[in-house]
Amino acid sequence: MKNINIAIDTLGGDNGLVTVVKGAVTGVNQNKNVYVHLCGPENAIKKQLSEYEYDKNRIIVVNATEEITTHDHPVEAVRNKKDSSMVVALSLVKDGTCDAFISSGNSGAILAGGQFVVGRAKGVKRTPLAHMLPTSKEPSLLLDCGANVDVKPEVLVQFAKMGSIYMENVVGKKKPTVAIVNIGTEEEKGNALVKATIPLLKECKDINFIGCIESREIPNGKADVIVAEGFVGNTIIKLYEGLSKMLLKEIKGAMMSNFSSKIGALLIKKSLKNTLSRFNAREAGGAPLLGLKGLVVKIHGNSKEDEVISAIKQCVEFVEKDVNGKIIEGIAEESKEETV
Repeated sequence: MKNINIAIDTLGGDNGLVTVVKGAVTGVNQNKNVYVHLCGPENAIKKQLSEYEYDKNRIIVVNATEEITTHDHPVEAVRNKKDSSMVVALSLVKDGTCDAFISSGNSGAILAGGQFVVGRAKGVKRTPLAHMLPTSKEPSLLLDCGANVDVKPEVLVQFAKMGSIYMENVVGKKKPTVAIVNIGTEEEKGNALVKATIPLLKECKDINFIGCIESREIPNGKADVIVAEGFVGNTIIKLYEGLSKMLLKEIKGAMMSNFSSKIGALLIKKSLKNTLSRFNAREAGGAPLLGLKGLVVKIHGNSKEDEVISAIKQCVEFVEKDVNGKIIEGIAEESKEETV
């Protein structure tokens, strides 16, 4: 069994260093081949670690004296705060010390750091942020979720290829279906980008393209891989998150509104809990930035220890199945075809 090294940025998240360290310790205890490099203020990390039982050889503390906050300009912060916990952790991936990186910090800085520190793989035009969405069937992969708000048609085709490789190797979905987000299912509808991309997707032999998908069909699991530029993708995922919270709040309120509903809630509690667990984003891990030379995973800013644990498991699976290598190989084949 290959040892997997994961660099974790302990700063920048809403819940602080304590939560990240706790999740990292549990992740190490649950995965015997994982070595975690905790990047941040050494003394604070070691103080927190002293409260837990774990294999001391498998958690390495890497001191970092600076922090990139949510108020920092992403690109400037990555360039100027070289000793920040985020840049130090990303550098461990760049130099090959670590296989993967996890952070709940500044989203823009993570995207910039992935590009400038870790670097794009050869042939990759843009690196999309991918996110698993719960549906009434099996989860679907949405990309891009916000890394690239303006792209060209050939970039969306690469996103479709990357998403297909991810679903085949991580989820185990054979010949995953691919759809592009549009305002209708008809090919003549949509903006200039969508209209120009559809013919390219239809011609691409590496994907199983099924056409356009309207946003309302995404929760029904109509496609395994959903392609969009970052502006549309980010809007979809934010609506998903907001609607989920609102519905959960309304359901709880209805069940606790009177004595009869409380009795009914007790009767369906177990079934409802099992159903709602499928829509818990925290159990799916984070959103990987695909197409880089190493694995970079963004988790929610308000992540608790369970999401850190899930992200560690996600990194293990990603590295063991060499998803990054397969994506790079797939893009390299595309580059060869373009030069012929």
